[in-house]
Amino acid sequence: MSCSHYEAKVEHVDLPAISVNGVAIAEDELARELQYHPAASHAQALYSACRALVVRQLLVQRADALGLAADAEEGEAPEEARIRALIDREVGVPEADEASCRQWYETNPSRLTSPWRMRLRHVLLGCAPDDLEGRAKAREQAEELLAELRGHPERFAEKAMRFSDCPSKDDGGDLGWIEPGQTVPEFEKRLLQQQPGLLGHPLESRYGLHVVELIERDGGEPLDFAQARPRIAGYLRAQVLQRAVSQYISVLAGEAQIDGFVFDAAESPLVQ
Repeated sequence: MSCSHYEAKVEHVDLPAISVNGVAIAEDELARELQYHPAASHAQALYSACRALVVRQLLVQRADALGLAADAEEGEAPEEARIRALIDREVGVPEADEASCRQWYETNPSRLTSPWRMRLRHVLLGCAPDDLEGRAKAREQAEELLAELRGHPERFAEKAMRFSDCPSKDDGGDLGWIEPGQTVPEFEKRLLQQQPGLLGHPLESRYGLHVVELIERDGGEPLDFAQARPRIAGYLRAQVLQRAVSQYISVLAGEAQIDGFVFDAAESPLVQ
């Protein structure tokens, strides 16, 4: 659904009159905000949009009270820059210590790996996720292809051009080098567990069954603690910051006069 379609739809819905410390949130602002909060029901979307605007107004008013100004970074709106400066000033978060980082590292083995890339080719036997009968047939066909390719690996490109439902069929199934995020997660996760060569079993994804030959791979090895520590520290700091921001917003809300909206401090604190 397009943004314009969504905005046209909500024009016919009664929107609540909300104010924060006497500053009203305009209906058109709320109508625009709704498009950023998809939900199972209009009531849920409306609540999330109202809360986001109330939180933003609380933070902006606090920045005004402190006389905060900030230079916007690339891609950042002036208001967002002032909120960032406010959080930096008023929400102190210590850096994660050595013991905390090491505990996380030991509790989450192999979660952090070196940058990786893989070169592969595949034959995609396309099938919808909910087509159980079609998936069973595709799996049977994939096993037959694998059996033939084990004895005749030189036929891979021929089989891809003949059977694959991926545009790469024109290149014999060759996908070239892929990096994190370039394929769907379920395919990528299974692929990372494989070693170079013709994979022994088909890989399944939302698109169907894949017969895969992993030609070459670089990286993807677990990082040692010294290499992983900066990333772990950043992750732990982000967790602590989220909780601290939640508490900070709860304090601001508790001191404010909010009309037309019941502020629930248990909701996510992230300004959207």
